[in-house]
Amino acid sequence: MKTTLARFRYTAIAEGISFLVLLGIAMPLKYLADVPMPVKIIGWLHGVLFVAYIFWLIACWMEYSWSFKKVVLLFLASLLPFGPFVADRKLLR
Repeated sequence: MKTTLARFRYTAIAEGISFLVLLGIAMPLKYLADVPMPVKIIGWLHGVLFVAYIFWLIACWMEYSWSFKKVVLLFLASLLPFGPFVADRKLLR
């Protein structure tokens, strides 16, 4: 069985990838090529992954007794396009 931390890290990477796909592919398709469907699909997926990210962040906070500062930094990382990748490298290893 995977640990809570491993599940959080996998979710963080998936959320980060969905964010980059949304910004780098779906949004240009919507506004430059007038194709809005990718934003609806990727946007929905990104929203679900963001909620899962927050869920696993709280689970890790409780299980591993992380500091409030670390939890806030990880939350803020989820709001930046490359944030989950940087957080994985700097805060989670």
